[in-house]
Amino acid sequence: MYHSVTSKSHESKGLTIDVKILETQLLYLKANGYTTLHFKDLQQFNSAKDFPEKAVIITFDDVYVNQLELAYPLFVKHNLKACFYIPFKYVNGVNTWDEGEEPIMSVEQLQSLDNTVIELGLHSFAHQRYDQLSIEAIQADFDLCKAFIVKNNLDINNTLAYPYGKYPKTGEEQHAFFKCLKDNNIAYGLRIGNRVNKFPFKNHYEIQRLDIKGDDSIKVFQRKLKKGKNWF
Repeated sequence: MYHSVTSKSHESKGLTIDVKILETQLLYLKANGYTTLHFKDLQQFNSAKDFPEKAVIITFDDVYVNQLELAYPLFVKHNLKACFYIPFKYVNGVNTWDEGEEPIMSVEQLQSLDNTVIELGLHSFAHQRYDQLSIEAIQADFDLCKAFIVKNNLDINNTLAYPYGKYPKTGEEQHAFFKCLKDNNIAYGLRIGNRVNKFPFKNHYEIQRLDIKGDDSIKVFQRKLKKGKNWF
C-alpha cells in the first residue's frame, strides 16, 4: 500500500515515498520473480495450485497527480501492474479530507491511464471512515460513487479500499456493512493490517495490505513483503 510519491529525497517518510526508492522496490520484485496482478486477474485462478508462487498486488490510495507523474511511468517502463483507488468527491481537487493541498487527478487524467497497467478502484466518495457512518450513509456514499462513474464513463473495478483502513469490525455492524458491500457488487474490500494474505482469501472483505513507508529501507521492504508486520 502506497500513497504519495515525491522526487525530493528529503520528503520520503511516512505516507510519501521517493520515486527512486519506489523504483528500487519494483526492481527487487522483478529480479525476484514476483508476478504483479490486478484484482480482476484473480478470477482466472480456481485454486491455490493455479496461483503464481510469488504474487503481489500493488495499491496506491487517493490518485494524487504525483502518482500519475512519477509512479505510473515506472509501471509502464518495467511492465508491471498497479491499482489506484479514487475518492471521487475530490477528483480534480486537493486532499482537503486531511487539510492537505496535494492535487488529485482529473477525470481526463484518470481516463489517460492504460488499463492494462493501472486498474482503477473505489476509495469511497467522500473519504470518510466507514466505522463512523450508518449503513444509510454508506449506501448514500456508494450511490454517489456510482453516479460519478457513470457520468464520467470511468472504467472502475469493483474493489474498494477502505479510507484510513477503517470499517466495522464486530457484531451486527460488521454483518450489515459486509451485506451492504455485497449488495453493491463489491468483490473485494481492502483494509490495512500488515499481514501477508493467502490465496484463496478467507474473507474477501478483509484483505490486508502491507503499509510501505517512505523511510523503509530495502531490507525492511523485503521483510514486510515476505513476513508482513510480524517479521521482527
